[in-house]
Amino acid sequence: MQSYQDLILQVTGAKALRTSAKIQTLWSGYGEIVRINLENCVRPSVVVKHVKFPQESAHPGGWNTDRSHQRKVRSYQVETHWYQNYSTNDRCRVPVCLAARSFGDEQVIVLEDLDVAGFHQRRTNVNADEINACLSWLANFHALFLGVEPRGLWPIGTYWHLETRPDELEAMSDQQLKNAAGEIDKILNSCRFKTIVHGDAKLANFCFSGTGNGVAAVDFQYVGGGCGMKDVIYFFGSCMNEKQCEKRAPDLLDYYFSELRAAVEEEQVNFKDLETEWREMFAFAWTDFHRFLLGWMPEHQKINRYSRKLTQDVLSKLKQKHLK
Repeated sequence: MQSYQDLILQVTGAKALRTSAKIQTLWSGYGEIVRINLENCVRPSVVVKHVKFPQESAHPGGWNTDRSHQRKVRSYQVETHWYQNYSTNDRCRVPVCLAARSFGDEQVIVLEDLDVAGFHQRRTNVNADEINACLSWLANFHALFLGVEPRGLWPIGTYWHLETRPDELEAMSDQQLKNAAGEIDKILNSCRFKTIVHGDAKLANFCFSGTGNGVAAVDFQYVGGGCGMKDVIYFFGSCMNEKQCEKRAPDLLDYYFSELRAAVEEEQVNFKDLETEWREMFAFAWTDFHRFLLGWMPEHQKINRYSRKLTQDVLSKLKQKHLK
C-alpha cells in the first residue's frame, strides 16, 4: 500500500525501503507484522503492524461471530491509542512508536525494531532468570500505572474479560463456575488497588536480550484497567505446566511482590494493603481465566489439576461467604 510506504519514509527519513520478512500473520487473518529494511537512515529497520480486516475471518477456535469481529476491531483501536498516548521507561521497555495511522478500514503502526535495540531473542522455554526478568517487567509496569485511569484503553483489560465473552460463558458446561462467574468478575473489578494491565502477558509477547536478563514487551491490543494479578497468572500459565506452577508459584509470587515493592516505594501507597489484596486476588484471577478457557476451548492443555484446585478454593470461599 503506497500510502503506508510513504508514511514510513516520512517518519523515518529513509530514502527507500523494502520488506525484509513477514514476522507473523495476525490472529484470525487480520493482517500481518512485517520487518521493513530502510536505506540511508539512522534506523536499519522498523517493524510494521498492518491491520487489514478480512472479508471472512478464519478463527482457529471457530468463534467467527460479529461480536468477535467487533472485539478485534476495538482491540486494534486500543493498541493504536496506547502507542500514541502512553509511554513507559527502561524498566518496562516497549517498542518506540514512530507512527500510528488509519487508512480507511486499515491501520498501520510503525514501531522501533526491538531486534536492533538488543531484544533480538524469543523464548519458548525459560530458565529462572528469564522468568524473573519478565516478572520484573510486569512489576515495574504495574507500579508505573498504579492508580492511573485507563483513558482510551479497555476499561477492564485482558482479552478474556467476562463482559466481552458472553458466548464463551454460555458454552460452559461447568454450572457451578458458570453461576459464580459474575461474582468473581465483580470481586476482581472492585479491587481497591488498580493499575493498567498488559492484558496478554504471555511468554510469546516478551522479547529477550542476548543474556536473557533484559526484556521488552509487545502486543498491547488488550491493555486496560485492572488488578495486576491478571497479568501474573496469565504469564505463569504461558511458561509453566501444572507441576511447575504448584512447585514454583509461591516463590515467584514473592519475587514479583519484592520487585513491585521496590518500584512503588516512592509512591504514596500502603504497600502492605496492596500486597494483601493482590495476593488474595491471585486465585480469583486464575479462576477467571480458567472460566474463559472452559467455554472457549474445553480441551485446552491449560485446563489442568492446578487450575481446578485454585478454582475449587475460590468457589469454596464464595460458598463460605454466602453462609455467613
